[in-house]
Amino acid sequence: MRWIDPPPPLPNPLTELPPLVAQTLLRRGQTTPAAARAFLDPAAFVRSAPAELPGLTAAADRVEAAIRAQEPVCVWGDFDVDGQTSTTILYSTLLSVGAKVRYHIPVRAQESHGVNVPLLEQVIDAGARLVLTCDTGIGAVEAVEYARSRGVDVVVTDHHDLPDSLPRALALADPKFLPADHPLATLSGAGVAYKLAEELLDRLPPAGLLADDLLDLTALGLVADLALLTGEARYLVQRGLQALRTTRRLGLQIMLQLAEVNPAHLTEEHIGFNLGPRLNALGRLGDANPAVELLTTSDPARARLIATQLEGLNAQRQLLTEQVTQAAEAQLRADRSLLDLPVLVLGHPSWPGGVVGIAASRLVERYGRPAILLTTPPGEPARGSARSVDGVNITAAIAAQKDLLLGFGGHPMAAGLSLEADKLPEFRARLAKTVGEMLAATDIEPVLRLDAWLELPKADLELAETLEQLAPFGPGNEKLVLASRGLSVQSETKIGRNKEHRRLNVADGDGQAQTLLWWNGAGEPLPEGRFDLAYTVRASDWRGVRQAQLEWIDFRPLEAQPVEVRRPALEVTDLRGRAEAEARRSLPQGAQVWAEGEQKKAPNDVDRAGLAPAPVLAIWTAPAAPELLRLALQTVRPERVILFAGLPVSDEPRAFLERLTGLVKYAAARREGRATWTGLAAATAQREAAVRLGLEWLQAKGQLVYQVEGDGLRLAAGDALANPLAVPELENGIRTVLAETHAYRQHFARADKDRLIQHPDLE
Repeated sequence: MRWIDPPPPLPNPLTELPPLVAQTLLRRGQTTPAAARAFLDPAAFVRSAPAELPGLTAAADRVEAAIRAQEPVCVWGDFDVDGQTSTTILYSTLLSVGAKVRYHIPVRAQESHGVNVPLLEQVIDAGARLVLTCDTGIGAVEAVEYARSRGVDVVVTDHHDLPDSLPRALALADPKFLPADHPLATLSGAGVAYKLAEELLDRLPPAGLLADDLLDLTALGLVADLALLTGEARYLVQRGLQALRTTRRLGLQIMLQLAEVNPAHLTEEHIGFNLGPRLNALGRLGDANPAVELLTTSDPARARLIATQLEGLNAQRQLLTEQVTQAAEAQLRADRSLLDLPVLVLGHPSWPGGVVGIAASRLVERYGRPAILLTTPPGEPARGSARSVDGVNITAAIAAQKDLLLGFGGHPMAAGLSLEADKLPEFRARLAKTVGEMLAATDIEPVLRLDAWLELPKADLELAETLEQLAPFGPGNEKLVLASRGLSVQSETKIGRNKEHRRLNVADGDGQAQTLLWWNGAGEPLPEGRFDLAYTVRASDWRGVRQAQLEWIDFRPLEAQPVEVRRPALEVTDLRGRAEAEARRSLPQGAQVWAEGEQKKAPNDVDRAGLAPAPVLAIWTAPAAPELLRLALQTVRPERVILFAGLPVSDEPRAFLERLTGLVKYAAARREGRATWTGLAAATAQREAAVRLGLEWLQAKGQLVYQVEGDGLRLAAGDALANPLAVPELENGIRTVLAETHAYRQHFARADKDRLIQHPDLE
């Protein structure tokens, strides 16, 4: 990646601001004091009237008429966060003004995106006389025609790209009809819903609900949908973050508690990494309709139940995403020719459709090219999600192959599509040609544009809080990229649930040190000797302490050094199936024995937390997941691996929960309630995802209360926080996780030893 130095300073009319803030504003187009004030202070921003959004006045006219005539209205949304919040905004607004209103969010596994005609038929049969879409509908030509044939009006509010053929709806409100520089042009579905709500609340008699009461939801939708934070979208996020910090919505309050987010310091990053993924998990893996209830209920028990379900689904989503990503990586290792193409197109019959988009994003980050992952169940069309890179409008590239497709739609950076599975090879070849032509036309070279060079000690909390004036950050207003020269790594620690991240201490030539986080950097090579480092800095309140958080972006060595790639041979001895006594006698002296759960018997056996570099690794217990095997090999870096791979006593939920309960009781009685995720997972021979769900199950049954303390846990006897209504959902989640582990262990017991055990340098 080529680094581009900061441009020379511009003449500065913004003398009242800190120099770095002023120069950033000038470079990003805020060249006058008035423009800078409107950018930094939402109170100085001049808002656009709702009527400036094409189609919104006609939409408001029809909805107002339905409200006054008491016609039944159905708000039809989408299952992502933008769709959930859009639905909640419009449903809450109509309910507050006395409308006869219901809502429907499609169930992803059954209906997919958009307006499904069979479900629309049910809605109309139930009495709806007006269908009001949000975050969907701009391509619903067939559905609108069906509604018209039944004498039902459709009003579309959406923000997606305009298709070749528009539906004949009564009104079409979509910011894509606007010029790109209009302040409303970058609104997401929640932003459009907010403008319609604003117009309706202004027209109708006071109803106890103000447009400002909807700002928290609007910010959630805008940030989670990666809307460009320019114009009114930025203003709404600024105001919405203020509202979220003091939100009165019980569901959001409980979500923040469970996510361990301090509301007082909530930023757009907490939406992107804490709240958004939890809400998205509901739509990806289940039914998103309860999200509307979560965001509107005044019942504490109901809010806690739904929020707890989100926690379990989010843990499951993380696990499934990791599995799909690893499976996709395995396909690429098995067929290296796929990496010769400018776009990755991969599929598998068992990949869950709800997480393929997230896994595609990970491949984009790793390989720097667009990626499409599809689920291809036998006898059904292939369906999947695409993610892209700058310079490749992936929706346009997919559209060029529309004669092969059953359906598609999306944005320049993301899309969804479906096609017959037998057409997948032709689609891959044609899409690769189209994407290759796009890349050739743009002549893109990866670059990193620096905003400022900085002496390392100046990247402190004072600077971080100064730069917070420019927040919220995101598409259209990226975080500042700072750089420091001549650093060296002093120490590093792998952190995270699966040790996938790094915490590093770096120092400059004078010995001045700083701590940085390198997300997903555990497997990357560290610089040797002196290097220049690019990073970002934000204010953080980790563990309740206000501090500067530096995040690693890229480095470049001061002197290029030849890199010798050594791939020593890895000997794999297969002793699977041996009797236990015979297997123990076969162990060579000095072998490190990896055993977990009830199979950890010998004094020198170690679990995942005790693994250390050694020449011989004996895998006594079959690992619970492929990522655990990979991390073990990376940690031990053995010259020889011996496979015994016995299966634990049981992967059945009852046995797991009984053992976990015993461990919890022991920790409470003998260890002052202290435990760790890794320790409990190793002691049960399961993944941490299973332990998390198991502790939630114990807490829901009133047998346990636990708190997360940094990387550890504090366990105590249960109390009145018991939530029996959550128990069935948590048990379903536990069964799912344990079944996946059991399936992998069965594979581990049968797979070819050399394909199963890969040298860590080849991972």
